[in-house]
Amino acid sequence: MEPSSSLLDAAFWITGTSILALLVLSAFFSGSETALTAASRGKLRARADKGEKGAAKALEITEDNERLIGSVLLGNNLVNILAASLATALFTRIFGESGVALATLVMTLLVLIFAEVLPKTYAITNAEAAAARTAPIITLVISIFSPVVSAVRVFVRMVLSLFGVKIDPDSHILAVREEIAGALYLGHSEGVVEKEDRDRILGALDLGDRAVEEIMLHRSGIEMIDAELEPQAILDQCLKSSHTRLPVYRDDPDNIIGVVHAKDLLRAMYKLVTEGGLSDEVLKNFDITDVAMKPYFVPETTTLDDQMRQFLRLRTHFALVVDEYGVLQGLITLEDILEEIVGEIADEFDPDADHPIRRSDDNQFLVDGAMTLRDLNRATDWNLPDDEANTVAGLVIHEAQIIPEVNQVFNLHGFRFEVMAKDGNRITKLKIRKL
Repeated sequence: MEPSSSLLDAAFWITGTSILALLVLSAFFSGSETALTAASRGKLRARADKGEKGAAKALEITEDNERLIGSVLLGNNLVNILAASLATALFTRIFGESGVALATLVMTLLVLIFAEVLPKTYAITNAEAAAARTAPIITLVISIFSPVVSAVRVFVRMVLSLFGVKIDPDSHILAVREEIAGALYLGHSEGVVEKEDRDRILGALDLGDRAVEEIMLHRSGIEMIDAELEPQAILDQCLKSSHTRLPVYRDDPDNIIGVVHAKDLLRAMYKLVTEGGLSDEVLKNFDITDVAMKPYFVPETTTLDDQMRQFLRLRTHFALVVDEYGVLQGLITLEDILEEIVGEIADEFDPDADHPIRRSDDNQFLVDGAMTLRDLNRATDWNLPDDEANTVAGLVIHEAQIIPEVNQVFNLHGFRFEVMAKDGNRITKLKIRKL
């Protein structure tokens, strides 16, 4: 009896120690999985740039989340099943057949508390630090289980493909912008991020998705110089204009032959006056094409991001926009693109900059028809659709399918639009309120 009793005691302690060790491993796998999947790749990158090797290793293994999760889950399930089997054998030896139920109850509690909730709670609150510490060991685990995980991955993809599900390993990279946008909206709703800061960052992120035609000044609003005008008339027009750069045309406004800068014009005329004296004959010899710069044309489908890069590369701030047939559609400046990021940039020469949108006496919004829907949404935090139209007037015309008359009212997308003023067929002023 004594040898059997000593053998039972030895087996008990060996089995009990093994179960505890397996629970520790299970806790490690559970915490590592949570830490590595919850850790911000941006924060890990910042740690890696500071020389933290663990963070660099965490970045490396999270590049392939499918392989990471497969390896960690395989290890976690192995140790959990082995621990449960040892506990069942141990409790059965001690308590007989009732030991199976007791082992199930005890192991469920131990695994739930010490191998799941506790390590995952710690990992979720210290994700980046925990990921950096566990990454080197998980890398070794991935290497060991790699053949099995690869086989499982192939099988899983085959099964998912039967249901029409395709796995994109780069999906987390493509979703970075949406993740940033979601974090900004969440931060603003919680009062952590100011609305202006949110709009600036979102504006910069959207430049690659928006085309020049969406924000350009339409040709109907372009101020031009007729090259056939008398020099005095040209000088008078430039001095009265609020713009420093004006397109120059000959015969037809579509025939742009150059762009004149007010400084170049004034320098040329000053030179004529100082060399030839103050006389009409001297000014009559002036030819505006001598000081006009070569016009820079861009297609209307160019993205704002590409156009900004072109402006910076060519060291120019002004471009004329044409359609696929080469017909002038409008103009765009570097300032227009910057305004999509920082909001309206007003100076002393902008006559309408003080009130692009204002409240009426009845607490509704008075909006210029040419105001872009994006600017209106940014100013009011509305969500009017801008897929089919760029301006507020364009949205009303598109939805109504007619040219509205003054005082006509339309209920569109949960808003009430009232046409307040028109100029020909162009809607110039609307009154808007949310229904």
